[in-house]
Amino acid sequence: MKYRKIGGEEVSAIGLGCMSMSHAYGVPDDKESIATLNLALELGINFWDTADAYAAGKNEELISKVLVPNRNKVFIATKFGFTMDANFNSVFDGSPAYMRKAVEKSLRRLRIETIDLYYAHRVDPNIPVEDMFGAMADLVKEGKVRYLGLSEASPASLRKANAVHPVAALQSEYSLLTRDVEKEILPTCKELGIAFIPFSPLARGLMTNTLDLAQLPSTDFRKKLPRYQEKHQENNTNLAAAFAELAKQIECSPAQLALAWVLAQGDNIIPIPGTKKTKNLRDNAGAVDIKLTADTLMKIEAVLKKYPHIGERYDEASYKMVDRSSN
Repeated sequence: MKYRKIGGEEVSAIGLGCMSMSHAYGVPDDKESIATLNLALELGINFWDTADAYAAGKNEELISKVLVPNRNKVFIATKFGFTMDANFNSVFDGSPAYMRKAVEKSLRRLRIETIDLYYAHRVDPNIPVEDMFGAMADLVKEGKVRYLGLSEASPASLRKANAVHPVAALQSEYSLLTRDVEKEILPTCKELGIAFIPFSPLARGLMTNTLDLAQLPSTDFRKKLPRYQEKHQENNTNLAAAFAELAKQIECSPAQLALAWVLAQGDNIIPIPGTKKTKNLRDNAGAVDIKLTADTLMKIEAVLKKYPHIGERYDEASYKMVDRSSN
């Protein structure tokens, strides 16, 4: 494994997104998930990502089974903020009062004394980001948290938060198919010394060429996202197949090629592909050894250009949770 930095800490260049072990995709398989977490330790993948919202905290509890006996080997990140309103709709609460309750619950579920990286899962439009981040900074002073991060934050919010306390990491979606962060967010992170953590770097499985869009169960989170609907099925199935053929030519898997591309976009970029399967984790880990030539990069862009009708990453309701503030 190769390593990059978050704050002053060395973490694996490929992290492990743990959400799918308990939440959103497929059926939970705790036995396989535990095996995957243990394999991560063997492979040197020490950067694990979860959130209190994943299966209402059950993901944190699952991770704790491997985290606790291996505490000094893991850099653990979790997030706070998503909750339910009276009508059971998902809402974001970034208030200092809610954060105080959330961090204590995460610490109890993870069964640790200090969280390595604590994110606000989104930016609350009703609360100044400086107030939210200032309250988070108090957790650092109290020893409950080591580093602070934001998720899906705008460059303006990043700058405001960073003026209060160093932002160690920004987590946002980034992959071959989701590249809107390239214009302003990636340069801002580079300028401010912030690690950029792409979630869904494999486009929620689409770029692995193993996802059958027609067979997704109704409970799968992707069923409500435009990119995974019938309207885009032919384009995206053909795109994934063409990308897989290119990966075959350079003797790697599609997942490895997609992750190698993400890694090549900057030395402060640390993708966190999610999986609960050992075979996928082992495959993902191999991405750090893939060397991309200029010719391969041009061929990747040619494949994307040939199949442009990929669809939006979110529906409008989900986009409302993304910070787009400009001042």
